[in-house]
Amino acid sequence: MSASAVFILDVKGKPLISRNYKGDVAMSKIEHFMPLLVQREEEGALAPLLSYGQVHFLWIKHSNLYLVATTSKNANASLVYSFLYKTIEVFCEYFKELEEESIRDNFVIVYELLDELMDFGFPQTTDSKILQEYITQQSNKLETGKSRVPPTVTNAVSWRSEGIKYKKNEVFIDVIESVNLLVNANGSVLLSEIVGTIKLKVFLSGMPELRLGLNDRVLFELTGLSGGKNKSVELEDVKFHQCVRLSRFDNDRTISFIPPDGDFELMSYRLSTQVKPLIWIESVIEKFSHSRVEIMVKAKGQFKKQSVANSVEISVPVPSDADSPRFKTSVGSAKYVPERNVVIWSIKSFPGGKEYLMRAHFGLPSVEKEEVEGRPPIGVKFEIPYFTVSGIQVRYMKIIEKSGYQALPWVRYITQSGDYQLRTS
Repeated sequence: MSASAVFILDVKGKPLISRNYKGDVAMSKIEHFMPLLVQREEEGALAPLLSYGQVHFLWIKHSNLYLVATTSKNANASLVYSFLYKTIEVFCEYFKELEEESIRDNFVIVYELLDELMDFGFPQTTDSKILQEYITQQSNKLETGKSRVPPTVTNAVSWRSEGIKYKKNEVFIDVIESVNLLVNANGSVLLSEIVGTIKLKVFLSGMPELRLGLNDRVLFELTGLSGGKNKSVELEDVKFHQCVRLSRFDNDRTISFIPPDGDFELMSYRLSTQVKPLIWIESVIEKFSHSRVEIMVKAKGQFKKQSVANSVEISVPVPSDADSPRFKTSVGSAKYVPERNVVIWSIKSFPGGKEYLMRAHFGLPSVEKEEVEGRPPIGVKFEIPYFTVSGIQVRYMKIIEKSGYQALPWVRYITQSGDYQLRTS
């Protein structure tokens, strides 16, 4: 079973718009949601699922809105949450920003979308590109004659329209890896993982069949390519776009699909391998009571010398009552951000193997503020183009279309920081 009704509420819990799909839960029950939410928040027992009697509220918050689905049955919660997040994605595609004002300005379109997104409590068409074919933001003109069902809705390939034509046929492949890292004050790595996504931008005519080949360890073992010079990667938690033929992947690890037009995320994966920290931070923070605090931060690029990290930002925590900052950096610039109680050291270009130094000096008041236990970690942001930590590679991209045209695939690799933190002593 799925949702009975979907509500969009403002920040005070007042319904802006709602759609009743099944009629088995009274619409007035939503009045109990906000008081319940506030009560649970005060008790410190807030959960993504709240129950009032026989009614369950499955909710998420986005900017100044609450999206709430109600049900009285034992619904498939993960399906409902996936639907709510997908609804936000569709609304953002239509209105750019999803907030109270965009809902009020587009009541008619929101109602039309809620009608198409779900039917009798079950998700239906949730692809924004397909929805945009027949739910437009222009005013509807009256047309006489029979109403036409968009072919993509009844098509076996619901995510791609027929008759697409391009003068130049191209596919752009982006392999983006985010590094999540947590290092304790002694320098030991507590958490290390890579979260990767493969994004495609497709400009292809007709109904092409695409086959993507990666240096996947399971595939190499199946085909006898493992060992020797062939470096392979063991992918975990692989998730695919709906266009991928899962049966083919299960059988022989072939990633075969008819792609949607334009931008989309083909797949995501995770690797929980121990990663050598790409940017290593050593810090010494000395606090002299009632007078000053001195900070010394050393950053070292622990990746290949031929690679360069761009837009590096190192956020160093400072006491909330610090003042009169002074900085000295061997490269880049440092600035104090008092509202976040951090110093941000920005380095535009950070080559591998290089080491840089930043010193900061802050004054402290004679009457000190009582320190809260614990000190926030140092955070690092960066982006390294033409490089992947895991060593994943696109071995080939085959494009087959009945008209037999030649198409060019372009591949780009990017490694960036995810949740990258180093604790200080």
